[in-house]
Amino acid sequence: MDIAYGTKIINRKTNEIGLLIKTWLNEYADGGVWFATCVDKKGKRYYIKLDEIAPIDEDDE
Repeated sequence: MDIAYGTKIINRKTNEIGLLIKTWLNEYADGGVWFATCVDKKGKRYYIKLDEIAPIDEDDE
């Protein structure tokens, strides 16, 4: 999944654009949840569930 490194994404919670840096599985006792490490336009790093972001097709801009 790290092949998506540097992909431009939209944060569905805040509607802000950012870059995908890394994906990782956060394991819990009853299963796991995929998370992403992203960077916003100001350079601030944040963590978010993978299903709460979507890639942006740069041809659509």
